[in-house]
Formats: sequence, structure tokens, C-alpha cells
Amino acid sequence: MSSLPSGHVHPRPIQRGLSLIELVVFMVVLSAALAGVLRVFIQAGAHSADPLQRRQALAVAEALLDEIEQMSFTWCDPDDPNAALTVTSAAGCASLPEAMGPESNETRAATPQFDNVNDYHGYAENGIVDITNTPITALSGYRASVAVTAADLGNSYYQLTAASGAVLRITVTVTSPDGNTLTLDGYRTAHAPSPAI
Repeated sequence: MSSLPSGHVHPRPIQRGLSLIELVVFMVVLSAALAGVLRVFIQAGAHSADPLQRRQALAVAEALLDEIEQMSFTWCDPDDPNAALTVTSAAGCASLPEAMGPESNETRAATPQFDNVNDYHGYAENGIVDITNTPITALSGYRASVAVTAADLGNSYYQLTAASGAVLRITVTVTSPDGNTLTLDGYRTAHAPSPAI
């Protein structure tokens, strides 16, 4: 065995690892990356109620549009003696042709109730209510409005014009508590010879 002269120490093996400077640089880069990730989580958390309000607004609009589309679409008010007859225009009504908006004192929930699609024109709710006019507490911050207008529908092969009175466009607009609005459109058509559907 060889011996080292006195005064010499055994060489130490080279140690591998991070220097203090490398460790500080690593911590700075890591904290910058974490700050960016945390910002994304904070923004997502702050807006997490928005999708819920949008889904609720969509549910309200769909329910109201579905309710309206299921109503009668006749030239004559159902109280008119000729309402059950096959009439091709409002001129065939005895005394009560349908017009945009509800007839005398008709409402959505009380008697006399809306009885035709166009009765909903101009209808509005500030705080959502069900068909019995009972407020839905969880939807008290929402507003809904309805517009029913004559519309064109069709293509180059077959065209229904707004002037024919055989197509109605139903527009339901719901505003959520955060002020965002959602609008749904639906169409209701009449077919020959009778527009009653």
C-alpha cells in the first residue's frame, strides 16, 4: 500500500448537487410558475357562478318557449263561434279575430288565461313565476320577456311570408342576476287549409 507523504490529505470525492445560486434561481422560477397557475384558479373560482346562472337562464327560456309553442295557433280567438271551423284568414272569424297580444284581461296564470300563441306578445316577468303564478324563489333575480311577430320562413322551393300570417316567430329573452341576457327563438307555423294546429 502506498502511503501519502505527511501533510497531505486524502482527496475527497467530488460532490454533485445544487449550489446556493442554483437553488435560489430554481425557487424564483417555481414561484413565478405557481403565481400564473394560481391566477387561473382564482379567475375560475371567481366566475364559477356564471355557468350556473347561464344554465338557469337557458332552462327558464326553454321552459317558457316550450309552453308558448304548445298553445293553439288559430285565426280566430277560441271564444269566436267560427274558431272550430276551417277558416283561411282572420276575415273568416265571426267577431273575435286573433291579434298580437292578449285579448281583454287575459293573463298567463289567472282566468281568463292566454289561449293562443300570439297572446304572449309583450309578456314579461320580473322574477320568474310558474304557470300558476307562484314565484320561484331561486329565480327571483331573473327577468323574462316575450315577443311574438309575423315572420318569413322557407326556401326557394316553398316560402311562407310574414304577410301570409301563417308563421310566427317567438323570441324569449331572459336576463340573469349578473345582467347577462340569453335569447331563444322558435317558430310556429300554420298549414293549409286551417291554421289551427
